[in-house]
Amino acid sequence: MKLYRDEAVVLRTHKLGEADRIITLLTRAHGQVRAVAKGVRRTSSKFGARLEPFGVIDVQLHLGRNLDTITQVETIAPYGRSLAGDYSLYTTATAMAEAAGRLTEIEREPAPQQYLLLVGALHALATRRHAPSLVLDSYLLRSLSVAGWAPSCYDCARCGADGPHRAFNASIGGAVCDRCRPPGSASPAPETMSLLGALLSGEWPQADASDPRHRKEASGLVASYLQWHLERQLRSLRLVERA
Repeated sequence: MKLYRDEAVVLRTHKLGEADRIITLLTRAHGQVRAVAKGVRRTSSKFGARLEPFGVIDVQLHLGRNLDTITQVETIAPYGRSLAGDYSLYTTATAMAEAAGRLTEIEREPAPQQYLLLVGALHALATRRHAPSLVLDSYLLRSLSVAGWAPSCYDCARCGADGPHRAFNASIGGAVCDRCRPPGSASPAPETMSLLGALLSGEWPQADASDPRHRKEASGLVASYLQWHLERQLRSLRLVERA
């Protein structure tokens, strides 16, 4: 009997049969794992409530041919409970979980940095440490960077010319100088480009002090950059409230 244990974030759940669920996990050491939780939809289930989306758990699994089976679960951080009662927080967490799933699509490929980024973002969201839109955009920028798609927010992404620059192009990699700027590039405010840099580097005092107009413009740039690299939109991003 092949058992293993890991820390994990519950990304999403799906019903299976009358009483079971398929749980998609992002684990710390084993990457993305899909597993069956048997009987968790019954009211007598011992650990059904511990497998709600966005919870951080300590989980034991039995290795299976197609799907593993969850045999034990202990709660580390029940973030889902504090997020589920707030529409803005819940939709933001849903978008982060969807992005994490897309960026770790190859099952069982270790992605410890992606795991730690998601746990940190969920913690910031659940504790209401920063505005949800800032947490989401910072998480998306940083998770894309870990995946190898770090945007340039200052120097030209094509020629490396010192910034700041007044244009942004997702296909080139972020900020672009006047010489390299292709037609159709965005022309964000200088404060918006500064905000993108702060979100990418985790400069929270600067991000928290930003103007709502620049936050909204930054969110649009992050969404276009994400869509370019994932090659399609996140479905849940449309539901996120952008204050």
